[in-house]
Amino acid sequence: MSITAIVENDTIKLPMHVPDGTRVEITLPGEKDAGVEPAGNALAWMKEFAGCIDGLPEDFAAEHDHYIHGTPKRSGR
Repeated sequence: MSITAIVENDTIKLPMHVPDGTRVEITLPGEKDAGVEPAGNALAWMKEFAGCIDGLPEDFAAEHDHYIHGTPKRSGR
């Protein structure tokens, strides 16, 4: 659930009743990813998994739509 609230005099004013003792998390707009280091290069991450699946057809990369979605092969083989 997401609630939008207003701060007045350093107090958060909620638009609804929230029971006492309810644990909440507050994220200020624009600060969601502040202080989080980027995960790194996406290509480097993908290369880590290259070739890790055995038993695929030799033309799987070129004809993935055929094998995944059943479309006709593009190469006509």
